[in-house]
Amino acid sequence: MVARTEAVAFLPWRTDQRGAVEARPTFVACRLAFLGRVSTEDQQDPTLSVPRQLDNSQRALPPGWQITVHFYDIESGRKDLDARGHSTAHERFAIPVRRDGGIADLLAEARRPDRRFDAVICESISRVARKTFFGTKVEYDLERLGIPLYAADEPIMPGRKKATGVLTRRVKQGVSEWYALELQEQSWDGFCEHTRQGWNVGTPPYGYVGDSIPHPVPARRSEGAVKTRLTPDPVRAAAVRQMFAWRVNERLGYRAIADKLNTDTERFPPPQCNAPSRQRDSWGMSSVRGILLNPKYTGFMVWNRRARKTRGGRSNPVSEWVWSKEPTHEPIISRAMFEASMAIADERFGSRSEATANTAHTATARIYPLRGFVVCAACERRMFGAVKKGIAYYRCQPGLNNRGKVAERFPGHPPVIHVREDLLLGAVADFFSSRIFGPQRCETLLAELGDLDGRAKEQRDARVATARRGVTEVEGRIARLVHTLEVNDDPTGAVFTRVQARIGELEAERQERVAELVRVEGEQFEAPDPALLDRLPLAEIDVRQVPQDVQRRLFDAFRLVVRYHQDEHAVEITAVIDETTGETVRSAGDKIVPFPMDRIASEGAPRLDMLDVPPGGVEPPSTG
Repeated sequence: MVARTEAVAFLPWRTDQRGAVEARPTFVACRLAFLGRVSTEDQQDPTLSVPRQLDNSQRALPPGWQITVHFYDIESGRKDLDARGHSTAHERFAIPVRRDGGIADLLAEARRPDRRFDAVICESISRVARKTFFGTKVEYDLERLGIPLYAADEPIMPGRKKATGVLTRRVKQGVSEWYALELQEQSWDGFCEHTRQGWNVGTPPYGYVGDSIPHPVPARRSEGAVKTRLTPDPVRAAAVRQMFAWRVNERLGYRAIADKLNTDTERFPPPQCNAPSRQRDSWGMSSVRGILLNPKYTGFMVWNRRARKTRGGRSNPVSEWVWSKEPTHEPIISRAMFEASMAIADERFGSRSEATANTAHTATARIYPLRGFVVCAACERRMFGAVKKGIAYYRCQPGLNNRGKVAERFPGHPPVIHVREDLLLGAVADFFSSRIFGPQRCETLLAELGDLDGRAKEQRDARVATARRGVTEVEGRIARLVHTLEVNDDPTGAVFTRVQARIGELEAERQERVAELVRVEGEQFEAPDPALLDRLPLAEIDVRQVPQDVQRRLFDAFRLVVRYHQDEHAVEITAVIDETTGETVRSAGDKIVPFPMDRIASEGAPRLDMLDVPPGGVEPPSTG
């Protein structure tokens, strides 16, 4: 049996001269667990903060009470409770306080019958959590186990709770949460203004060097602090331009670009890693990707591309990026070039300089002709190739990369979607033979223009509805702020000033959304021009028999997208034809159409052998 000392407070009755009855507590020895927390290692010094919290907690204890175990963490108090207490940041510091675990360990031990404490004490209730909900939940869970939670800056009164004490604690918890939120808002606003003024945050991106300027605040300047603007590095800036040119003009993938850069590292110097142990002195896919996705090369300063504190450094959506209103430094590429590069990434086509199998990869067993062109309609993700019992499939399995979040991100998405490759290739071959190169292509397109117009109208109506909801949502937020001013007193005018500034920001956002609504409402459906089809040859072509390298160039030329609808077991095939498509197809040579590309048959074309065509092609059969 484990010996325990119960936390008991005897309350003897005493009657004063007027007959009133009062109770005075007599404290009995009690074992306590110390609960501490340091915000983050870059904001406070844990070697000073933790001992200070412990000392303040010990000095607040009644006689005979003793702290026997110590639980503390180095982490943010705004984290979800389930994520608390698992940090190993304390291992990087020589903290002169024994650590028996974190808050998660404290709560786990509290549920055991052989726990080493009878109550918990912290320096201040804000050390438990910066969110009121989590702070009160910890307090409630401990009380259900018969463990009171004390704070050194509050009166320690064992026994039944006092109403005033509860109110005081709740006010302090609310103020603590408000204070954290206010600091977060002010920090956000400060970073936004920092970005608008063109100051760089972090290491200058490859292609730029930092131009350090003394900090404008004298106190910070005396400490040697500086602010940084970006200036192009002539050699590396040229490498950046070349990377974007390869990406946009030749649609090369990250690996292909890295391979080209590595052929001449003097002309294209590899980036320097901040950690010398990770320096590789060559280009890799991640380095190329980081450059091609960085908008700072457009001359605009951009911030908040990554959620470094809330989502583990994951990339934020482009809509959450904070841009300066005007260019703040010399651009290396145009914004149009950057957007074109981003569009290639968003298409999810996948790209490599070679259409053959990636034989360098150990898992490569065969070539998938439609690699990168097949998209799952349920989630808009690229489907990947797989072989089962000798049959090739294209598969979508988002759970591989999003464990536990498939249902949340893609409602209704089955765990696995797959479709046979031969069925897709047959559909693509029929599409090209009838809609692209077939003699009835123009008549087919004209017959479908009505349906195309109807689908375009549905899509436009959906965009209009979305834009209208955005306007309504902002107007509702403005109305709620106005209502706040109407129903609350504001003797100092501080609330009015802040609400007025916020209303100004929302009004600017409302005008932007109204402008977007006007733009969407003014969109007109532009019917495809059948004349563009006349720039392509007429021939009976089976793309399944075209050599693989040319087949890939053909699909790229038409920006092929094969969208598979699993619920309907149907495919939607899209091809883009513009004024440059004919020239791109022509550049593929006679392996696609085995007669001169500038001769277009006026009455259809006979079926021609696609294999072993001599250079220069053959003349079509005489029609005279």
